[in-house]
Amino acid sequence: MTTTVAHEKLSMAQALNRALRDAMTDDPSVVLFGEDIGALGGVFRITDGLTAAFGESRCFDTPLAESGIVGMAVGMAMNGMRPVVEMQFDAFAYPAFEQIISHVAKMRNRTRGRVGLPMVIRVPYAGGIGGVEHHCDSSEAYYAHTPGLQVVAPATPSDAYTLLRAAIESPDPVVFLEPKKLYWSKEEVEFPSRAAGIGTAVIRREGTDATLIAYGPSVPVALEAAAVAAQEGRSLQVVDLRSIVPFDDATVCAAVRSTGRAVVITESSGFAGVSAEIVARVTERCFTSLAAPVRRVTGMDIPYPPPKLEHFQLPGVDRVLDAVDDLSWEQ
Repeated sequence: MTTTVAHEKLSMAQALNRALRDAMTDDPSVVLFGEDIGALGGVFRITDGLTAAFGESRCFDTPLAESGIVGMAVGMAMNGMRPVVEMQFDAFAYPAFEQIISHVAKMRNRTRGRVGLPMVIRVPYAGGIGGVEHHCDSSEAYYAHTPGLQVVAPATPSDAYTLLRAAIESPDPVVFLEPKKLYWSKEEVEFPSRAAGIGTAVIRREGTDATLIAYGPSVPVALEAAAVAAQEGRSLQVVDLRSIVPFDDATVCAAVRSTGRAVVITESSGFAGVSAEIVARVTERCFTSLAAPVRRVTGMDIPYPPPKLEHFQLPGVDRVLDAVDDLSWEQ
């Protein structure tokens, strides 16, 4: 049977909406709920039109109570539903943190595999939109450090669609990090989607001199840095992790071994962050292939600053290229 392939130019927000709509159409057990996601369609309009299409029983608003939202999702997932909840903003999820750590992440282990929680926690996250404190956190390290959770962060509309569909279909809980500043980025999305699933990194740009490793909101920064470096005569490879947990060691290490040098780029704080774990994994597995220590370009180890100072906090092209210049090039 021949499958018809179609291409549509979508923003990341539109791709996420399409993924939710398609999942709800295919599986009546998929339900959406969160603060203002019903008639309003969410702060970023990710659920726009879904209440009208599927009714208030399948896409509905909740009180301003994140712990209650996640707790209700746990009960629904234990009883045959596939809930997809929205935390509205990254730092708004912290009141639900006890539910996520104590119950969402541990239920399968606690019941010796008898009870899984097929649920997705959508988190609009990270900076770049001129938001204030509590609206621009990069909180991935909290979730990635917790066994029992899958953590993904798309950087393109195609991956937003594919990874969200995969997250909803997963038998275990997924924390789905949506880079807010990329909601309006657009590209041609292929349907049916043929992008790789959760746990698979991809090479976004080939290069021979050094490898830039990024995910989510940092991927466009890495690609821009590689483009500028090319004008200066350096060839930089860009790896998009796509999935923080599970981590694709094979793709990342093969990329680093091919260049012998690496820079990890994240918006989150450097100390004890995901960037530190990536550096450790690469160093342990690729030590004999490295021509220089792995460098990091991260957010500052400070609370998120006011909007006028945001550009100092976020990794930029100049900081990335400075890190590349800091690699040893004598060998």
